Amino acid sequence: MANAQVILKEKIEGLGAESDVVKVRAGYARNFLIPQGKAFEATRANLRHVNALKAVRAKREAEELEVAQEVATKISKLRPKFTLEIGQDGKAFGSVTSIDIHRELEAAGIVIDRHGIELDKPIKKSGKSEVTVRVHPQISTILTINVVAPKEAKDGKSEETEAE
Repeated sequence: MANAQVILKEKIEGLGAESDVVKVRAGYARNFLIPQGKAFEATRANLRHVNALKAVRAKREAEELEVAQEVATKISKLRPKFTLEIGQDGKAFGSVTSIDIHRELEAAGIVIDRHGIELDKPIKKSGKSEVTVRVHPQISTILTINVVAPKEAKDGKSEETEAE
């Protein structure tokens, strides 16, 4: 199996980011990466251009980090409210999952990867819960959600607000 060494011009999921020198199958390099303009061969002449690509990479990563910080700030300010049916014995019918939280964030105009919502198990109890949301590999934030029963939602009060 022949391998080729290429220098990436742009970020490619599962392979690397711009200015990375990676080994790939020769056919993948010859038939896809190089003709599409996503990479070029790792020759001595081309290796000199790596510094220019590293500057582009640093600029892109700084912009991504700044945008992620803004999104994290928006998420931490949100207080989404979910309603769960509660039976007579206090058992919840249904639960609040990461998909529900993701839909609520999208409704608020925040687009993130659903897998960034770190929820160990679905929320099946009423009250406030804190959920960690990973916006960027280096940035995460806490989202406080409120789960209420339908009769609590109609009254406009929850058990926790009455206790405070």
